[in-house]
Amino acid sequence: MIPLNEKLSALQRSGIRRYTNLAKSVSDCVMLTIGEPDFDTPREIKAAAVAALEKNRTHYAPNQGEEGLRKAIAEFETKRGMICKPEQVLITVGATGALYTALTGILNPGEEVIIPTPAFPLYESITLAAGAVPVVLDLQKFDFQLTAEALDSVITEKTKAIVLNSPNNPTGAVLSKASLEAVKAAVAGRNIYIICDNVYQGMSQAPCPDLSLDGALSEQVLLCQSFSKPYAMTGWRIGYLVCPEQVMERLLLLHAAQLASVPTFLQDACVTALTVDTMPMAKVYARRRELVCRRLKEMGLSFTEPEGAFYVFPEISRFGLTDEEFCTRLITEGGVATVPGSCFGCPGHIRISYCCDDSQLETGLDRLSRFLQTLG
Repeated sequence: MIPLNEKLSALQRSGIRRYTNLAKSVSDCVMLTIGEPDFDTPREIKAAAVAALEKNRTHYAPNQGEEGLRKAIAEFETKRGMICKPEQVLITVGATGALYTALTGILNPGEEVIIPTPAFPLYESITLAAGAVPVVLDLQKFDFQLTAEALDSVITEKTKAIVLNSPNNPTGAVLSKASLEAVKAAVAGRNIYIICDNVYQGMSQAPCPDLSLDGALSEQVLLCQSFSKPYAMTGWRIGYLVCPEQVMERLLLLHAAQLASVPTFLQDACVTALTVDTMPMAKVYARRRELVCRRLKEMGLSFTEPEGAFYVFPEISRFGLTDEEFCTRLITEGGVATVPGSCFGCPGHIRISYCCDDSQLETGLDRLSRFLQTLG
């Protein structure tokens, strides 16, 4: 084979998908792996897409995205507290597209990206693909929060960015105001970007502290957001990036080189999505979170109480198995699928997703309880 880009050799297949595929080979296995809402896309959003098709909104959209959607997003984010203009908004293919454009657009070979872990593995993959260096900052001993001391220990002259994901995948933890103040102090006066992956922000009943709302950091924050999680639109693959105008001028060129534009009629539907109340879904997730946490405590598992997203991240190291062995046996012997913590840079844990219907969730928890009893 003719040699490929050497950077590709460092990339690995998604562990989440790997264990999901293993579970699909086991009859009647309960899936608690994929972070995908079990709700259907709200009716009014689908109707808006159909209406757009009827109006023949099937031609190329501008590279940056339809002006109507960018304006709606700017107004939406401004109401949240992040003052921005349509010119600062880029429509992408999901938050994945926003993250890829943001990270590859700011990174030079050899520069470093601080990734607080546990973390979604995509951050490391994109960093490596850009020829940059992922710097893992283990937050286990800090109860999954950031401190000034921890940040000072990893920031160097090569640091180009810090990735923040709150509420967090896989822990469900929300970064505290103290954590965000530590980040703010760490980047003050330094040429360091803050990548805010806020895809789970719209799923929490309570507002989450958020550095993207801090006007003093407006020249350093790149906000990555998605319609997938809060609006149950995972298959639509629409997200957006918000960044300073002078940064947008360059990132838009990169975006246009990899993707001409996002489908026009889908963008029309996203304007409608921004008007949809997501709190009914958030309340269901909150109820399920209470159920999962109660059951896990009854099983004697320890974990940090999740405050958002739809994940719980219990520790399983006391059973004498690696997290990968645990998850494999849980699938093949217990009939329920979870994801090893090592997939997120945090061995000794498993991620449980509770975005499935109540009966499936109850069945999965019952099976997990019986499986733990077999381990002693």
